Amino acid sequence: MQLDADVRLAAAVGGAARYLADSAGMETDAISHLQSSVVAACREAFEDLTENAPHLHVTLTRYADRIEVALCHRGDALPAVGLDRIAGFAGRVAGGGATPGIFEGVDRVQYETHGGEAVTRLTKYIGEVTPRI
Repeated sequence: MQLDADVRLAAAVGGAARYLADSAGMETDAISHLQSSVVAACREAFEDLTENAPHLHVTLTRYADRIEVALCHRGDALPAVGLDRIAGFAGRVAGGGATPGIFEGVDRVQYETHGGEAVTRLTKYIGEVTPRI
């Protein structure tokens, strides 16, 4: 999906993530947390859009063991979601005491750049699948 910086469109992406999670048989709380995380990530990514690159590209993919949401935008080599948020999430996963935030509903966050495009990938594992590192 190609989005302009409009919170209604962020809500639509969250709804699509909710649909994928529901159809995968996830529990209600996990579905709600995933939806909230996706909406929040879109809204934060909107802040990095510029006049020269006004669109956020979002791809939702359901695999047998996970749901992935990729947020991509052109411009400076910044992730679609701030590195401070990613670092905060990493601290929480490692046992830090930070309160749940933007990534409460996902299990994994990845960031990469490709030819002037920043990509942030949010992954939610379905069921009791443990990711391999």
